[in-house]
This record gives sequence, structure tokens and C-alpha cells, in this order.
Amino acid sequence: MDRKEYGPKDVKINKRIQIPAYHFTTIFKGFDKIAAVHQLFGSQTNRVLSKLKVKLYVGEWGYFWIDDDERALVCNLTYLKKGDKRHIYLDVIHELVHIKQHMNGRELFDMDDGYVNTPTEIEAYKYAVKEAKRIGMTKKQIADYLKMEWLSDSDFKRLLKVTGVQ
Repeated sequence: MDRKEYGPKDVKINKRIQIPAYHFTTIFKGFDKIAAVHQLFGSQTNRVLSKLKVKLYVGEWGYFWIDDDERALVCNLTYLKKGDKRHIYLDVIHELVHIKQHMNGRELFDMDDGYVNTPTEIEAYKYAVKEAKRIGMTKKQIADYLKMEWLSDSDFKRLLKVTGVQ
């Protein structure tokens, strides 16, 4: 199977879910076919995805993050139901990078130098941007994806620079 051909159109996102938690493969179907995911986990892809928990919450802020105590993906239910499918797809790719980092014993939340200077965040965003380019997103579309309301203008410009979008 040529995994290069798969992308966001090939995954399904179950938006009929409720709180509190599910297995990843209950909500996110088809990520096991994505080359970028296989590059992260190799032959362990199916095992990692089938064991990964997703914890849901309802709130006015946030998108996704990793609960490193439980090695779980935490997801804003409102964003999951109403967000742009490509953005959700890229966020999942980004967070799976963090899962891999956590599996390798890396510290995910060392924010001493600020969010956009954190090595684990830079790595995850670069990986998501690489996937965004692969699925055909333009630089403007990628920049729109990277623009988060809580980033300062200077942090946003730094993120664009370090990810190769600008």
C-alpha cells in the first residue's frame, strides 16, 4: 500500500462523541493509513493508536494537548465538532509527534524559553507543516492554520520562520 496517497480526505472524524474519554481509533479513523503517522511509529503504529486514549472537555479555549501523566490526547469537544477538518487533521499529526516524544522520554512542557522556542513544539509544528505541504496547502493556508489567538505577533512570526512557512 502506498501511504503517500492518503491524507485528510481519507480519515474520518466521529463528531457524535460525548464526554469523557474514548480510544483514539473510536474518534479518529484512518490515521493508521497516513504515511506521516507510520514515519513516527513504524511497525508499532496500530498498537500505539489503538491504545491511545482521547479525553474530551467542553470549553471556550484550547484545541488539543497531551496529558503526559496518562499519555492521552486531550481534545476540546467544541473544536472537534466545529473546527476545520484540515486543521484538526494537522493538530492530530502535531499531537502524535508529542506522543512519540513522550514515549521517548522527552519533556513536553519545558516552556522556560516560551512556547515557540520549545524544542518539542518546534519539532511538532515542523512535522505538521511538512504534512500540510504534502497535502497541498498553500503557504497562506498553512499560516492561517498556525495563527493562534494567544500568540503574540512576534511569536507568530517566529513560528512561521522556524517552520519554513515564511
